[in-house]
Formats: sequence, structure tokens, C-alpha cells
Amino acid sequence: MQLLKSENKKTNILPMFAVGTLGVNILTLFVLMFHGSMLQRLNQQIALPSLVQLIDGRSITANPQENQERYQQTIRHFVGETMTLMLTWSQQLPPNTVWDISSQLVTDDFQPKLQTQINKLNSEKRISSSYQATEQILAIQRISQPEQIAEGKWKVEMIANLLVFHNSDRLGESIPINQQIFIQTTDEPVASLPQSPTALHLAAYRLGAARLQIYKVCDLKDKTCSEKLP
Repeated sequence: MQLLKSENKKTNILPMFAVGTLGVNILTLFVLMFHGSMLQRLNQQIALPSLVQLIDGRSITANPQENQERYQQTIRHFVGETMTLMLTWSQQLPPNTVWDISSQLVTDDFQPKLQTQINKLNSEKRISSSYQATEQILAIQRISQPEQIAEGKWKVEMIANLLVFHNSDRLGESIPINQQIFIQTTDEPVASLPQSPTALHLAAYRLGAARLQIYKVCDLKDKTCSEKLP
């Protein structure tokens, strides 16, 4: 009788052991699946920089970014270089040529208004001076940190002076150019290269690679300048 009781106890333990082992295996499977999902998310967050080959033969590494995101320094560099490009000209590089190339960095709907503003500025200089300007250079003093106003849109403030030179006065005159500049992202590079590009074409092309465009420019003191007034 004692032998039969002992065998029954052993028989009852086996199912319990099997159920316990199955439970441990299922728990282990869930833990492995959880770790796998965590590693996948970590791999997406810490992606390796990509190698980018530029058209001039240089190679750079670039960190992955969302299509609507830009580093603040990228925005400030784009604004400073673009405004300098548009407002700097000479007799060898006349204003019309500069505008034809640099206007690619401005949205299509804002190009006519900005061109009118620039032409008005040039005409005012000719009226205020008895000598026709032969050269002008934009000297930027400060560009503020970008203020994000919507997804893929920012505003910066630029404090600068336009240095205008005449044949008879090489000291030149300084005209304050203080502006609010609005920028937005684009899906594709905005500038293209002709078959025989000049240095100005190459400069605009490199700026266009940031996939940014200016879509509004207002005087810094203009309190009515907002997203509701394009």
C-alpha cells in the first residue's frame, strides 16, 4: 500500500512539472520578443550617418533628419548666405543677373513681390544720390535664432547694412536693412545648374541643397507682418 501511494505521488508531480516548464518557456518567449522590439526601436533612433557625395566631388556624412526638420544653424546659414547673394552686385555682376540666379531660393508666388521690393530699394538709392551706384554689398551684423511658427516653417530677424559704392566715392554709404525673413522647407532641391555654371550658379545650387526657400520678407518694424498676411 505504501509503494502504491509513493508511485501515485510521483505520477501527480509530472503534470505539474510539465505545466511549470511550459509557463517558464512562454515567459522567456515574451521577454525575448520585448527585447527584440526594444532593439529595433533603438536601431531606428540611433541610425548611422549616411555618406553623401556632392556634385563637386566632395563627400560628407549626414545625420538622418525628418523631412520637415532643420538644424537652427542650417536655417541661419541659409538666410545669411541667400540674402547676401541676392543683395550683393557689381558692374561685372549686374542686379538682373544676380536676381535671375538667386530667385530660385525664393518661392514662386513671392518672387514678384520680393523683386519689386529690391527694385524699389535700388531706385531709392539712385534718387538719393547724385551718382549712380556701381557696387553694393550686404554686410550682416546679426541673424537671430530661428523661431518655429509651424511645421517646416521658421522666422528669423536680420540686422544688416547695405554698403553702396559710387565711382566718385569709394568710402560708400551705409543703408540699414533690418528685416523679418520667413523660411519654409521644400521636398526637393530648389536650384539647378546649367551646362556651364558660374560661381554664382554653384553658390545658389549649394544653398538650394538645404531644401529651404524664403516665402516672405517684411521690415523689422512692421507689426502687421504675420502668417495671415502673405
